[in-house]
Amino acid sequence: MSVRKAIRKSKPRRLPIDLSGLGARDELFRLSGARKRDPAVELWLSGEPAELRSLARTWFQLMRKCGNDVKELMHDGCPVACVEDAAFAYVNTFKHHVNVGFFNGAVLEDGSGLLEGSGKRMRHVKLKPELRRDVQSLGRLIEASYANTRARLKDAR
Repeated sequence: MSVRKAIRKSKPRRLPIDLSGLGARDELFRLSGARKRDPAVELWLSGEPAELRSLARTWFQLMRKCGNDVKELMHDGCPVACVEDAAFAYVNTFKHHVNVGFFNGAVLEDGSGLLEGSGKRMRHVKLKPELRRDVQSLGRLIEASYANTRARLKDAR
């Protein structure tokens, strides 16, 4: 038998694999330690730079109001809002702007074109104090991210 024929015969059989659960729509980013009100989040929101943290506070308060099952914690240096233990949104401040981010942003409907980023799952909205944004559309994105995460948690049970 030639070497070529031996190699062809020794190839392993291909087995079908179910990859349906690996898509961005099915994955939840879970964090342990979230609680109804985290003092570390409150401390961060009241920190400096005051103008940017005040802007971040406005949007984080809206995240808190999404439902009774919203919890929060600090993760990677910024406040994160969760449905139970599944993260749905965050705020963060930078030198000249605030990000309102979504852990499932890639699947959110964004008719106003506010979302930025090209990651597999995450997207964010960049806010600057001097720049007016469509606040209603951003509020709808926060609510949609909460509802999407809540529904996926229910499906996971």
